[in-house]
Amino acid sequence: METSTSSGRPQPGGTVPAKGLRAGILDLGDSVMLGLASTAPVYSLAATLGLIVAVNGDYTPLILVLGFIPVLFIAYAFRELNSAMPDCGTTFVWARKTFGPWAGWLGGWGVALAGTVVLANLAQVAGQYLWLLVGDGSLAGNTWLVTATGVAFIALMTFVNHRGIRLGEHVQRTLTYVQYISLGIFAVALMVGIANGGSGNATPFTFEWFNPTGAFTDPGAVVHGALLALFIYWGWDTCLALNEETENPAKTPGRGAVISAFVLVAIYVSVALLVMMYAGSGAEGIGLGNSENESDVFLAMKDVVLGPWGWLIVVAVLASVLSSTQTTILPTARGTLSMGVHGALPPRFGKVHPRYQTPGFSTQLMGAAAAAYYIAMTFLSENLLADSISSISLFIAFYYALTGFACVWYFRGTLRGSARNLWFRGILPLLGAVMLAAAFFVSAVQMWDPEYGDTMIFGVGGAFVSGVVLLLLGVVLAVVCRFLPATRAYFEAKALPAK
Repeated sequence: METSTSSGRPQPGGTVPAKGLRAGILDLGDSVMLGLASTAPVYSLAATLGLIVAVNGDYTPLILVLGFIPVLFIAYAFRELNSAMPDCGTTFVWARKTFGPWAGWLGGWGVALAGTVVLANLAQVAGQYLWLLVGDGSLAGNTWLVTATGVAFIALMTFVNHRGIRLGEHVQRTLTYVQYISLGIFAVALMVGIANGGSGNATPFTFEWFNPTGAFTDPGAVVHGALLALFIYWGWDTCLALNEETENPAKTPGRGAVISAFVLVAIYVSVALLVMMYAGSGAEGIGLGNSENESDVFLAMKDVVLGPWGWLIVVAVLASVLSSTQTTILPTARGTLSMGVHGALPPRFGKVHPRYQTPGFSTQLMGAAAAAYYIAMTFLSENLLADSISSISLFIAFYYALTGFACVWYFRGTLRGSARNLWFRGILPLLGAVMLAAAFFVSAVQMWDPEYGDTMIFGVGGAFVSGVVLLLLGVVLAVVCRFLPATRAYFEAKALPAK
C-alpha cells in the first residue's frame, strides 16, 4: 500500500510540498558520494579517454578541464535554485516556476529520458564486465546472457532503491569503496611503472599538455573533444534530487553538487595524466591512440599494469557501473514523484511507500521502463541501441541549459543586489546555459551526419533520429497530459514573478 501526499493540484508560490520522503537521512558526505557515484567515474574514464586522445592527442588533460567549465557553471545554477526551492523535482520544478508548466514538464521529461536511456547502457556494460571475470571472458560476447544479466542488475538496484534510502546508501558506500580502492591500486601501479620505466610507451609529463595555444591550432578538434569530455561529468546532480532527504535541504545538496564536480575534475585529470605518462598517446600497443583500445583503455592496459591482478580494474569498472545504475534510478524516480505531487503526472506517480518512504510506483516504473527499453533495443538492433545511447548528450544538454536559463530568469530581480548574486545567479549560469545550448546544437549537427554512429535512418544518422524522436515523444505526452482530467490543472498554472 502507498500513500499520496498531495491533491495533485499545482502548489502555490515557491513552497515545497511534503511528499512523505524520509527527511534528513543524508549528510554532506553522503551527498558528495552520491554525486560522484552517479557519474560512474571509473567507467567514464575507461570508455572516453581513448576517444578524446584520438581527437586531441596530448592535449587531452586540457580538454578534460575545458569540458568541466560549463558543468561547473551549471552546478552553481543548481545550487542557487535549490536554495530557493529545495524540491526533489529539480529542473522540472524550477523551470515550471520560472517559465511555466510546459517548460517544466519538458524539463522533467529530459531528466527522466536521460536516466532511462543511460540505464540501458549501464546494464549492458555491467553484464559484459561481470562475465569478463568468468573463465576466459568469452561469455561477455553472449548477447542473451549479457542482456539477462543486465536486466537482473536493473531489477536488483530497483529493489534496493525501493526498500529505502538508507539501504541504498549502504550499498552505494560499499560499491564506492570497491571501485576507488581498485582504482587507487591501479594508480599506484601506474606510478610505480612510470618511476621504474616499466612501460616502453612511457611519456614524461609536460605543461604543453595544458597549453591552449597549441590545442586551439585546431579549433574543431577542441570543440569535438570538449563535447566528449563535457558529458562524462553528467550525474553529479543526483545529490540535488535527494535534497528533501538531506540535512539542511536548501544548502547541503548544493554544496555537495559543487564539491563533487570539483572532485570529479581532479580524478579525471590526475588519472588521465598517469595513464598518458605510462602508456603514451601513440597508436601502437597499449598507446592511448591505438584505435583498437579506444573503447576501453583500462581493459587494454590491465594486464600490462597489474599483471595477474588485472582483474581488479574489471572489478573497478563493474562496481562503478553498478553504483551508477543505482544512483541513476534515484533522480528519475524522484523527478516523476515530484511531477505527480505537483499535478503534472497522474496522482499515482506522487505516492510514496508508507514504510520505506521511497517513491514506490515511480521507482518501480523507472526500473521497468529501463529494462523494457534495453531488451527492446537490444533485440531490435544493437547498433540502434548504441546510437540511442549516444543521443543522451542531447537530453543532458537540454535540461542542463534549461536549468541555467531558469536560474538567471528566476533571480533576475536580485542580480544587482550583490557581486555574489551577479556572478553565481547571473553571469556564470548564463554562460553555462549558452555553452550547453551550443553543445546541444553542435551535437545534433554531428549526429545528423549518416556517418555518425552505427545506423542510418532515412539518410540521417540514427543517433539524431533516436534523440529527436524521444524528445518529441515528450511533447506528445505533455499534450496528452494537458487534456487529461487528472493533470489538466497543472497546465493552467502560471510562472512565478522574478525574485
